[in-house]
Amino acid sequence: MNETPVTIVGTVVKDLRGRRVGDDAAMVVNFRIAANERRFDKETGQWGDGDSLYITVTCWRRLAENVLASLVKGDPVVVTGKLRTREFEGKDGESRSVTEMEASAVGADLTRCTTTVRRNRRTEPPASGSLTDGLPEVPPVPADEEFADADRLDELADAARPLVPAMA
Repeated sequence: MNETPVTIVGTVVKDLRGRRVGDDAAMVVNFRIAANERRFDKETGQWGDGDSLYITVTCWRRLAENVLASLVKGDPVVVTGKLRTREFEGKDGESRSVTEMEASAVGADLTRCTTTVRRNRRTEPPASGSLTDGLPEVPPVPADEEFADADRLDELADAARPLVPAMA
């Protein structure tokens, strides 16, 4: 069957939910995005909000790990994947259906934010453990201490830079 890829540009509107499923403990992450239509009103000469599309996005395995480590509620995203309709029986016994998106790629919408890219160089699947396993150790920053040593401040900033996405 031929599948038609779909791309949705929107904003993450719910906290990401990650879990491991199946015999191979594959990581899966679900989150919802809102894609808001913008329309230009010729009469007023201003832009206004149009219809909104809310959709649940599902990411699997390595994509799921990277999405979970990179995105938070409120981030602007571009998601490419395929639409799926899932049918189920509701609590009232009625047949229901929901359309969801299975993502093949997720990225930051760079028209609305900036980011720093850090490529994964891993060739084997990670051993069970935290998503932060294998990341460089960042020295703690003193809470209420002023930095008289500018070189030390630069060193701390350089150590933290790969760990902090620059999405604003």
